[in-house]
Amino acid sequence: MRVFTVLGPSQSGKSTLLEGLIGLEEQRSKSVNMQGAATATQFSFMGDDWCAIDIAGGAENLSTAGPALAASDAAVLCVGADPEGAVLAAPYFRLIEEAGVPCFLFVNRVDAAQGRISEVIAALQVYCRHGIALRQVPIREGGQIVGAVDLISERAWAYQEGKPSALMELPDSVASREQEARTELLEALADFDDALLEQLIEDKQPLTEDVYDTATTVLQQHELVPALLGSAEHRNGMLRLMKSLRHEAPQVDVARDRLGGAVQAVGCLGDHVKHLGKTILVRAMDTGVGQGETLAGQSLGNVTGLDAKTLIAALAPGEIGITLKSDHLDVGRAFTSDAARDLPDWAQAHAGAYTRVITPRNDRDEARLSTALDRLREIDPGLSVQPDPQTGHAVLSVQGPQHFRRVADKLSDGFAVEIDEHAVPPAYRETIRKAVSCRHRHRKQSGGAGQFADVAIDVRPLPRGTGESFDEVIKGGAVPRNYIPAVEAGVQDALREGPRGYPVVDVAVTLTDGKHHAVDSSDFAFRTAGKNAMKEAIAESGAKLLEPIAEVRIHVPSIYAGGLVPMVSGMKGQVLGFEGHPTAAGWDVFRAMLPMTALDELCTALASGARGTGWFTAQFDHFTEARQEELTKA
Repeated sequence: MRVFTVLGPSQSGKSTLLEGLIGLEEQRSKSVNMQGAATATQFSFMGDDWCAIDIAGGAENLSTAGPALAASDAAVLCVGADPEGAVLAAPYFRLIEEAGVPCFLFVNRVDAAQGRISEVIAALQVYCRHGIALRQVPIREGGQIVGAVDLISERAWAYQEGKPSALMELPDSVASREQEARTELLEALADFDDALLEQLIEDKQPLTEDVYDTATTVLQQHELVPALLGSAEHRNGMLRLMKSLRHEAPQVDVARDRLGGAVQAVGCLGDHVKHLGKTILVRAMDTGVGQGETLAGQSLGNVTGLDAKTLIAALAPGEIGITLKSDHLDVGRAFTSDAARDLPDWAQAHAGAYTRVITPRNDRDEARLSTALDRLREIDPGLSVQPDPQTGHAVLSVQGPQHFRRVADKLSDGFAVEIDEHAVPPAYRETIRKAVSCRHRHRKQSGGAGQFADVAIDVRPLPRGTGESFDEVIKGGAVPRNYIPAVEAGVQDALREGPRGYPVVDVAVTLTDGKHHAVDSSDFAFRTAGKNAMKEAIAESGAKLLEPIAEVRIHVPSIYAGGLVPMVSGMKGQVLGFEGHPTAAGWDVFRAMLPMTALDELCTALASGARGTGWFTAQFDHFTEARQEELTKA
């Protein structure tokens, strides 16, 4: 069995393309949908078994694509025949090239092309580090594309509605263009084949079989990206694409070697299904895997076909199946018999930029929500969870709003947990404006044991980012040494609470003097005195609010980089600059300092401004004094 992944922007016709490929031979296929983000379909073509993984369009689903590509022999990138929309393919080109997976480019909907095919290819080439080699040229009649010429075999095919194309005579009107395009293709292939180059120099016509062999080698080494044409809706170009996959896509050993060898299986997709629990779609990569055998250090449970019903004794190398009752397996990991390891960096999801605090709608579901999130993390590489430091509630980080809705639906349908969500509260801090000295006496006498503590402290601001410090210069036992830790604890209590409820930072506190009582002094009394002295010192000094600033790195196609300047400025950010990505063609890395309170806004604005192609990472950098509008919010 060979496996390929179908990728492409939303509305590019990927699902229709897959339907067309599966429908080339009348047969029953088996499919399974994983989390609404990907569909795996098993089918046969010309006696061979195939599995196609269709990744839902949109940048939010790229987290699903990485593990799928890791388990694939080839990729099919489906794009529209519109030069203006070429940028939408940029994230997919970037991932495919980072993965090193052989790729076929399928230019879909050529019957409604918005420009010349050469213009479409040129626009796509901007985002592809490797050359794109056109393998077909269109045949036009009356301005409409009615067929295509294969540049290797030099055979012409007429498109037929809903049926495979029919062989036809090469029209005279296309002959010169076909010869020109064929020469360009041969010259591109000759860059990787000395024998072919020698033939071209000597003006010899190479054999068709030799050209196909060279094209296969070049594809499998991921040196060139072949471009094919068609219209999935009308079933045009399907047979040519599927035959190209059959003859040129490598076997499973190439995918295994790409992962570093010694890989027995790969967890490529996952889901949590009612009555079944965790299900992991795995592909056997080396010696095969079977029920009861050891995988990742534990015994493997049941293995089924993609219908999740038909039990399979063992998966042969290259075969794909669903594992049940194997909770130790996770998506995005490569397995040997005794261990599991993460897939390469290129297969890992981008850090989730869309964050929400989630709480169970019903308080008694708190434990169930925690368990459900743990289960989802095992099957969804694009999801992460961490507690909110202020409230302790779960903070869910996902790839975007669409991904969040999918997770919420899964919590509801799969785990019967309804959630409420709201924005992550801003992580403000406070600090003092000037140095002050303060003394507080805590005295309480209510019949019984009294309370007495007297504390004098000096408080001064520290440089931003220094943190907090506590020291003492007590002389003569004014405050017994055993009570000094209680004073420090009280100071820390006051710093944690802050005047506005935010922690106070960058403060140095020195205990300078005090008094105690032989009977009525206690740890509690000195802690209370220390806390109140600190509160009074903060009030006298004048607290100011600090907002957190993050260094943001925005990955975006170069044509959108200029538009980020006003976007960041409008969010009160500071532009640090941008430069071309060192390895990704047509991409810039845009650096800026941005208030962390604006990250949600950036997520929304970037999705709109970059048409869903960009993403960003954010790392806390420093605190700065809050603007007036932030003071109002706080």
